[in-house]
Amino acid sequence: MAIKKGDVIRIHYTGKVRETGEIFDTTYEKVAKEAGIYNEKGIYGPVPVAVGAGHVIKGLDEQLAGLEVGKKYEITVQPENGFGKRDPKLIKIFTLGQFRRQGLRPFPGMPIEIETEGGRKLKGRVLTVSGGRVRVDFNHPYAGKHLVYEVEVVEKIGDPIERVKALLELRMPSVDHEKVLIEVGEKDVTVDFTPVHNEVDKNTLVLGEILLESDLKFIGYEEITFKPGVDELLKPSEEEAGEEPSEEIGEGVAEGNPKMEKKVPSEETTEERTEEKAEIQEEPENEKAKEAETTKGKPEDEDRNSRKGTKGRKTRRTTTRKTSSKKKTKAAAGKMEDEKAAGSE
Repeated sequence: MAIKKGDVIRIHYTGKVRETGEIFDTTYEKVAKEAGIYNEKGIYGPVPVAVGAGHVIKGLDEQLAGLEVGKKYEITVQPENGFGKRDPKLIKIFTLGQFRRQGLRPFPGMPIEIETEGGRKLKGRVLTVSGGRVRVDFNHPYAGKHLVYEVEVVEKIGDPIERVKALLELRMPSVDHEKVLIEVGEKDVTVDFTPVHNEVDKNTLVLGEILLESDLKFIGYEEITFKPGVDELLKPSEEEAGEEPSEEIGEGVAEGNPKMEKKVPSEETTEERTEEKAEIQEEPENEKAKEAETTKGKPEDEDRNSRKGTKGRKTRRTTTRKTSSKKKTKAAAGKMEDEKAAGSE
């Protein structure tokens, strides 16, 4: 039976550059060692792929549908469906001094990496060094090349739970898949990572769940549940948040814990802020004139000292003055009338 889009399969493959015969990728450990591209941290063997989901290079993915299990194929991928066409705009020129100031002596073929203003890292390769100028190519090394893949479809996975396990293996190869609990319904699936939660880095789980959810939706599941979910994994723990449990915080405030008190404003501070806000909103424009009248005749030092102190003191003084300014003004006016009467006598 031919493979179709949405099927989960396992394939062996070896990728070569048609123009040079260079092997750049393979699932065979022996071939990798012979080609000099062996990675000690790499995982070799047939890889799980959901056909059409973009798990392999586009030109290869598009040609997997129609293949049959147990057969080997040679598939050619055009540059535009491989690593892209070469872009002349990605060849940049630098001065030799720019390299030497960083202690580098460029030479043709030298790999380099730069960071753009936006924080993006670009990998390139030195093409030429001449006349104090260095030409660097930031195209992918295989851009513009035709690729040839030797492919063998090893297996088509039909069992629903095994399909989920295969995608889990693809997205999170470091996780012990046999410990993960999987429940599958007709259109829903639950993946429980609780048994391995403490064995896997939290960030690995978060990224893996995001990618796995996309894969599971692609193969037809509508409702996907993870335990623990992404939201729960991203929620900071009490230690990370630097906070004590809520009941302990209450005890700390009651006992006068200075660290806790700093987080809770005192009643006086709250009242002063409220008064200050009210003063800004309600004080009439001629209030300054009234203040000048009430402070007239004070010694200069006394008046200067009255303006010193904390913001809270200023607020309390002004608020008190506001509530009694009319009485003071009335009393001052009465006193002046008495003095005038006494003088006329």
